[in-house]
Amino acid sequence: MMGYPFGIMKSALTSLVLLAAVLAASLLSANLLQAEDTPANALLILAKSDNTLLIVDPSTLHVIAHIPVGKDPHEVVASADGKTAYVSNYGGGAYNTLAVVDLIAQRALPSVDLGALRGPHGLIFVGGKTWFTAEAAKAIGSYDPATKTIDWVLGTGQNRTHMIYVSPDMKWMVTTNVSSGTVSIIEKTAGGQGRGDWDETVVRVGNDSEGFDVSPDGKEIWVANAGDGTVSIIDVASKQVRQTLAADVAGANRLKFTPDGKLALISSLRGSDVTVIDAATRRTVKRIPVGHGAAGIQMQPDGARAFVACSPDGYVAVIDLHSLQVVGHIEAGKSPDGLAWVTRQ
Repeated sequence: MMGYPFGIMKSALTSLVLLAAVLAASLLSANLLQAEDTPANALLILAKSDNTLLIVDPSTLHVIAHIPVGKDPHEVVASADGKTAYVSNYGGGAYNTLAVVDLIAQRALPSVDLGALRGPHGLIFVGGKTWFTAEAAKAIGSYDPATKTIDWVLGTGQNRTHMIYVSPDMKWMVTTNVSSGTVSIIEKTAGGQGRGDWDETVVRVGNDSEGFDVSPDGKEIWVANAGDGTVSIIDVASKQVRQTLAADVAGANRLKFTPDGKLALISSLRGSDVTVIDAATRRTVKRIPVGHGAAGIQMQPDGARAFVACSPDGYVAVIDLHSLQVVGHIEAGKSPDGLAWVTRQ
């Protein structure tokens, strides 16, 4: 059998290596060209079972990036400048980190170790800081990105402190405590030293109080009670429940006001609909079919649309807030839940 001269074989191998290098460079160049920048306004979606954060262009409903964010991510929030996202790694109390994402470079950054503050869940970004709940520690705290420290912690003494609201002036806060069936209203006192003292008023609401929102005017707290299917309305001034609505939202997961405060939307993991309540009349005005269960709700700041994570179906439903109809879907991987809006400054 006749072989090929060594020189010819070497030349052929060299040509093949060069060809492979050219093809690899071409593919890399094509991928770079296809990569999309994070828009100034973006929607963030957590795919819990994929351990992934999705960045979505809300104008096209197109997913432009998938970023790993650690185990069991539940809630996400963006910094005020729109450059960074923080994600709670929950694990029902097993985990104790906040994942951090560079939204401009679309890459994961080193996570924040919360130490003994296990079970981080609810998140909000106020005053340049990320505020969080820590269920297993029965506490809330704040992380300061400037100093990279946990700079404040306060115990609630309640079971499953789950979601959190912090007022813009950081003088009062609200948490829901699921297993205790309570809401904590925490107010900064005038006296004290350093950052001052805090008073906590514990308000009994319904069973499995989880999703809640503060009305845009700051006067009411609406709490969805998953175990009872009711909504408790707390007057902020008196810190008392003024009304309980028989809203029939068993399994309620989240409650969010529209930006104008006229409507409240409630999702339920046990039902196929999003319930819409008129805030003025306190009546249910519509139930919008979205799938086989729903979790996170995010309002578009201009009040045009709401985004609802339909965890069992693997998509986020897009609701037109004028027609109260589903007008689109975003494929969002396995078990989408936490949602956030980004506005880059």
